[in-house]
Amino acid sequence: MTIKRVAGVLTALALLSGCASKAPAPAALSFEEVANTIWLAERALQTAAPGQLMDMSAEAMSLRQNQRLALQQRLLAIDSSQLNEQEQIDYAILAYRLADEIDQYRFNAHLMPLTSESGFHTALAFSLQRTAIKDINDIEQYLQKLAAVPQYMSQQISWMRQGLSQGITQPKAVLAGYEQSISSYIVTNIEQSVFFQPLLQKPAAVTDMQWQQYQQQAKNVIRSEVNTAFQAFYQFMIDEYLPGARDDIAASNLPDGKAFYQNRLEHYTTLKLTPEQVHATGVAEVKRIRAEMQQVINSLGFDGSFADFVQFLRTDPQFYPQSADELLRYAAYLSKRADAQLPRFFKLLPRTPYGVVEVPAEIAPKYTTGRYSGATRDDQAGFYWVNTYALNRRPLYEMEALTLHEAVPGHHLQISLAREQTTLADYRRTFYTSAFGEGWGLYAEYLGIEMGFYQDPYSNFGRLTYEMWRAARLVVDTGMHSLGWSRQQAIDFLAQNTALSLHNVQTEIDRYISWPGQALSYKLGELTIKRLRQEAEQKLAERFDIREFHQVVLGNGSVPLAVLEQQVRRYITQKLATE
Repeated sequence: MTIKRVAGVLTALALLSGCASKAPAPAALSFEEVANTIWLAERALQTAAPGQLMDMSAEAMSLRQNQRLALQQRLLAIDSSQLNEQEQIDYAILAYRLADEIDQYRFNAHLMPLTSESGFHTALAFSLQRTAIKDINDIEQYLQKLAAVPQYMSQQISWMRQGLSQGITQPKAVLAGYEQSISSYIVTNIEQSVFFQPLLQKPAAVTDMQWQQYQQQAKNVIRSEVNTAFQAFYQFMIDEYLPGARDDIAASNLPDGKAFYQNRLEHYTTLKLTPEQVHATGVAEVKRIRAEMQQVINSLGFDGSFADFVQFLRTDPQFYPQSADELLRYAAYLSKRADAQLPRFFKLLPRTPYGVVEVPAEIAPKYTTGRYSGATRDDQAGFYWVNTYALNRRPLYEMEALTLHEAVPGHHLQISLAREQTTLADYRRTFYTSAFGEGWGLYAEYLGIEMGFYQDPYSNFGRLTYEMWRAARLVVDTGMHSLGWSRQQAIDFLAQNTALSLHNVQTEIDRYISWPGQALSYKLGELTIKRLRQEAEQKLAERFDIREFHQVVLGNGSVPLAVLEQQVRRYITQKLATE
């Protein structure tokens, strides 16, 4: 962060507090003005200056932490009980966002800036690759960012080296082959580099000669600076990080680890629960879903045990695509089927379209089976990513549930509707909490039953194995990070209770190890949404309208689950009073 921008944040804080030098105390500000000032200050702390990358030096990070603590204190000084309904939601979301940034620094997350499937280097590459080049100024700023890559990478490596010295690293068990996610960005043909992609299409305002010169400059910087920086990171991983990474897998065994895991559990679920409570919920859900899975097996007349049936699903070629194109086409077909059902269940649909593409090859080997990548600008589409790596591990019977979760009515619908609500503040439209978003995604899989999906018993088993997958997460995540489970114990539990391919089982367990608490959000969020729907159906009876209920759930964007409960119950009360 530049000194000028830091000064701007300090000035904003001083004005908020009524203590700006040589200035009279301002008149009482509205909550909207206070909230917007806090958000602008926080956004400035999150954003690098034009032509720069985020400063990850110790001084800059400490300064950002101090600024966030000051912002948090200003927010906590507000009596939220005096705010109106929407302002209370604004308050809750601002408080949540600030607390997460503050807590991550407090628990030294910057010493471990990677998970089993991604890291700061992949985020950097993805961000730069999506840079929009419209004029000469954009080009020059992009070249400046490329030149800043070595310093940024060096700073991150320095933090990781400090993590090694303090025992704050990712476990060795989840890092096998991780170096491939680094080497894949080092290419000799510079025009094939992801960092050259923004310079493939010439803007109309740039002459051919200028364009050739800028392209050559970019090639030189990528070859001499970016490639070199990634090579240095690769060597660090091979020579220092992988050999020195910890053998233990439990987050609770990190320095201050029990408090860290409890913090992450509460952050991702937005609920005040203990690991033991979450574990017990998971065990109960696993038992329930397992009984439903057995009913499907019985309906097929399969002669064998549950394990035999799962082995049949994992090994029979009929359940697997023969090509990446086949898998992508099937995903696209399912997406359009889902699109056609949306008007029956939703009053409002997003204007933002979405595409179906493969997971980038650089990260595919250790990446999850699918994911949604949302638009960041009005001129972009969202994308449903499908992993086409290792096709014999991508069963077709899971694709209906996956599509409904990642595309529509899952993540694309929910995230796009939130971003398009221009009456909400930016910090509301861009907010995402896993408990709500992933809970909605899992609820979307369940909604597929009413949408006419899962007519094939195998795809219905796929739906159930996805639900089981999320229920099992409650068991294995708390088991590994709090209750002493081994990695192999968690792998065995997930493999024995789902039809996930063994490759997916291992990559998923490694994901939970390297991202403590996040996996708990899906099932707990879904259970909350389903419970609130059941409550609305019971109290409203024949007046229950599914489209209206979904509008209430999605109408305020992504919110903590306590806020969602308040909104649904207010809707029930108002509807009962007016009809």
